[in-house]
Amino acid sequence: MQDNLCESISSSMILSDHYLYLDGESLTCEDLYRIGYEPHLKIALTQQAKDRIIEARKIVDNIIHTNQVKYGINTGFGHFATTVIAKEDIEDLQKNLIRSHAAGVGEYLPLERAKMLLALRINVLAKGFSGIRLETVERLVKAFNAGCISAVPCKGSVGASGDLAPLAHMALGMMGEGMMYNPSTKTYEDAGKVLKEHGLEPIEVHAKEGLALINGTQFICALGTDALVRSINLVRMADVVGAMTLEALRGSFKAFDARIHTARRHGGQQKVAGRMRHLLFAEKVENEKRVFEISEISASHWNCSRVQDAYTLRCIPQVHGVVNDTVEFCRSVMENELNAATDNPMVFIDPSGSKVPNSRHIHFEDHEDFHSHLHHYTTADENDEQIVSGGNFHGEYPAKIMDYLGIAITELANISERRVARLIDGNLSGLPAFLVKEGGLNSGFMIAHCTASALTSENKVLAHPSSNDTLSTSAAKEDHVSMGPFASMKCLDIVKNVEYVLAIELMCACQGIDLLRPLKTTPILEKVYELVRSEVPPYEKDRFLSPDIEKICHLIRTGKVWQVIKGDIPPELH
Repeated sequence: MQDNLCESISSSMILSDHYLYLDGESLTCEDLYRIGYEPHLKIALTQQAKDRIIEARKIVDNIIHTNQVKYGINTGFGHFATTVIAKEDIEDLQKNLIRSHAAGVGEYLPLERAKMLLALRINVLAKGFSGIRLETVERLVKAFNAGCISAVPCKGSVGASGDLAPLAHMALGMMGEGMMYNPSTKTYEDAGKVLKEHGLEPIEVHAKEGLALINGTQFICALGTDALVRSINLVRMADVVGAMTLEALRGSFKAFDARIHTARRHGGQQKVAGRMRHLLFAEKVENEKRVFEISEISASHWNCSRVQDAYTLRCIPQVHGVVNDTVEFCRSVMENELNAATDNPMVFIDPSGSKVPNSRHIHFEDHEDFHSHLHHYTTADENDEQIVSGGNFHGEYPAKIMDYLGIAITELANISERRVARLIDGNLSGLPAFLVKEGGLNSGFMIAHCTASALTSENKVLAHPSSNDTLSTSAAKEDHVSMGPFASMKCLDIVKNVEYVLAIELMCACQGIDLLRPLKTTPILEKVYELVRSEVPPYEKDRFLSPDIEKICHLIRTGKVWQVIKGDIPPELH
């Protein structure tokens, strides 16, 4: 059973030969997700990427041949940045860097996320700012395509200077050391043995290459992309499930009038209101008048005395809407980061551009001379302009959006759990208590609601920002860090919990529809109902409920609920 969204997402980059070409410029969140979860999808470098890698390496080789001293190439790292390394020790320097930094702990990343991590690092190297040899990158590509993926412990990165520990574990396996996934036995074994068994050569790290492999935000981004793609699915699911609940509770769709939401201007709110209108009724114009085609359930209470619904129904566009907008913002930042150069130092093939002066090569006679040179300077060494140290490895951007995303997605569970509470409360719903006949003999959805409550409460703790924290590391050389890896990990936990809460709400809503039979909901929601009932039967008397929750959660997690109605929703509301 495929437990992912691959069948429900599309990619513009996947070609007929099952290869996705990496160029360091155009990778999307959906592309990266498919790389991880589509078993037969392979990767390759574009020719332009290969050319950039080759040109950048020439600059590094020139530095070695001319005996220049450059950080990351022939110096120590972090606190040891001023220690110059002899030419004959440079390869040992790079190997030692990887070995010493492979200090992660805990469970290994799931294989799918480890694949995303490796592919994403290759995509960053494809930009040509790292100074790595093409041969090294191509060996990484071959290992990926053979399914030989390094074992990467989940814990140990603070998200600056990059995700050093997890990326070091990734590189260590490619060196033939540490542990690696063996696709033949589907177990983790000695990396050297796995590579040899599959006819692969271990990478040999030359000058700059150790640092090029481990300096970046790819751990945060690989896990964060997984969370983001699932969140994109969840914001749609929340609307579908909320609409089903509104029907079961015999609520009103009048609060979704387009004029209300246009007046407030927010794009996400208007999109959600539009989805709700398409889910709950069909609107057309006859004789210059708006005519609504409503469900039998809506028609049955059209003239009831209720003026307004509870906020959890009436304010779905306002609450779900801001989650939609937050997800889209996070996606835009993440896709920048997926295609960003996050190495240090960076190698610039083209020395032109906005540079800053190197103080070693500029001498000012007096104050007036200083001002005359502010906008007119030159540097004596061309390589000073092509090898530049900076801070692009800092994970603050992806760390922040993972915290934003976790906070936003948590709200979907908050409002969903309250709708479940309303569904099972006979005094509020007008339905049998706990959605079951013969209450007392049967407990119905009583404890399913407790499960939703437990998950919702857990999310409120997990939503506390990780990136608010920082600690000083590497003898105060790296004295501010992002804590982005934990932000990504806990965001994934939040997403998983929300999937379960929405599954429980969907089950309760469908049970509510059953209790209103023979009345039917809208044709589009009847499709959702039939899908649910193809997996679990109506709840007639108490039964083992956990397997049912897992089945419906699978429908949500894999996007199958959205797939059955996608064609009925205008593309602009997808």
